[in-house]
Amino acid sequence: MLLSVEAVSKSFGSLKAVKSVSLDVPEGEALGIIGPNGAGKSTLFNLITGVQSADAGRVKLDGRDITRDSPQTRCRAGIGRSFQIPQPFENLTVFENLLVAATAARRKSEREAADGAAAVLERAGLIGLANRRAGSLTLLQRKQLELARALATEPRILLLDEIAGGLTEAECNALVATIKDIRAAGTTIVWIEHIVHALIAVVSRLVVLDFGEVIAVGEPRAIMDSPKVREIYMGIEV
Repeated sequence: MLLSVEAVSKSFGSLKAVKSVSLDVPEGEALGIIGPNGAGKSTLFNLITGVQSADAGRVKLDGRDITRDSPQTRCRAGIGRSFQIPQPFENLTVFENLLVAATAARRKSEREAADGAAAVLERAGLIGLANRRAGSLTLLQRKQLELARALATEPRILLLDEIAGGLTEAECNALVATIKDIRAAGTTIVWIEHIVHALIAVVSRLVVLDFGEVIAVGEPRAIMDSPKVREIYMGIEV
């Protein structure tokens, strides 16, 4: 199993954000995670990537316990992540943002990092903007850069946090095509998203979180047809 999350929990004072969540992600899978706002989705990503430490439970990568590893160590081991709100180095160019990601995560020289940066920019649809300052990008371009920076770390598993949010239908479709290509090239994907039709176009399995707990796991369309999921996630009384 590439990624195993075993009964992880996280509380903030009296708020239990994640409650004994377990999930397994085999290599090559695209797994979707849905749930209402405040369900604990981004906190779960923070626990997987080491941005926050778990109160209980374990996280394993390829069978190795990484629960106490730093975010940098987890990134170098193969966990890449995009953030819900893009966080580029705004005063650097698009190309320089990728160099920072590659040199920091993979410990490559600048020359070695540059060799792969152009290919990553091509995959993310940013090759024509390589010399553009990141702070001048549109929302779609910032999301593409967020994806490209994650890819520059050469992840084995890529965690995407609501990367389609705020995009037009055409922009969303273009992003879905890019993510499909990334999966086809062999990268395992775990994707949190509120735009369900985009998610279902890519993933083969859905996990539903509510109040920090897993309430359903299964085939995407069967999950979305579940009366319980429709009532909790969509607010549809069934």
